[in-house]
Amino acid sequence: MRRLRAALALAALALTGCATLPANGNWGGNVTVRPGWARLRRAALSAVTDPWVWAPLAGAAALQAGNLDHRLSRWGRTHTPIFGSNANATRWSYRLRSASVGMDIAAILFAPSGRFGKSWLEDKAKGYLVNLVAATTAIESNTLISRSVHRERPNHANDHSFPSNHTTASAVYTRLAMLNLEQIPMDQGVRDALDAGLHGLTFATAWARIEGGWHYPSDTLFGMALGNFCADFFTRAFMGLNDPRRLVAFSPLPGGGLLTFSLALGRG
Repeated sequence: MRRLRAALALAALALTGCATLPANGNWGGNVTVRPGWARLRRAALSAVTDPWVWAPLAGAAALQAGNLDHRLSRWGRTHTPIFGSNANATRWSYRLRSASVGMDIAAILFAPSGRFGKSWLEDKAKGYLVNLVAATTAIESNTLISRSVHRERPNHANDHSFPSNHTTASAVYTRLAMLNLEQIPMDQGVRDALDAGLHGLTFATAWARIEGGWHYPSDTLFGMALGNFCADFFTRAFMGLNDPRRLVAFSPLPGGGLLTFSLALGRG
């Protein structure tokens, strides 16, 4: 059923591509199913150099030292400092994931697509389909990985622990919401607060899965990276929004090294 939804979403996106409007500055108005290899390469570079992709991956790798991954998992599900019990944490993980979906829908509705009418509806539909394909790709990729890795859950319910599907879903939807909100002019302080809140929603979802005993911390961090990657890649490749060009460089120094990160914006 999930694969059927993914296929239908891709087919719908291809069909709407025939009605793609010329560049008009409206959210969803520049959607294309033929972005070209140059834009695809830029989108891939944007995604892999996104700190919300590589930093969680680095964190997941670091947790493997000294059995820290298992120790944090055991502490979280034993003490349940945030949600109070494993059952309550599990319930909240579903609520938080649903809230993430709701935030993306709200961002889609508020993103500027001109006056309400036929063009507004077309732009919203095309933009929504890009979001749907990004989210479906992230979630289905998560399922494929978990069924291939066979990592047993901390609560021993099954062997689908790695990566966390709830965290992947929350991450892809909250990141899509952030990217869509980038198109709305607003005070930078307000934007930073919204971004922090959306990222916090994903972290809360991840921690709820840990407290509930369903995942190890590395499961949630990998899921976070996967969701952010898909959101960033599909948005940059197919939406035609502002395309960040990130450059990451490492310079060795005596006793360590220097990691530099630069960011420049341009049109996709």
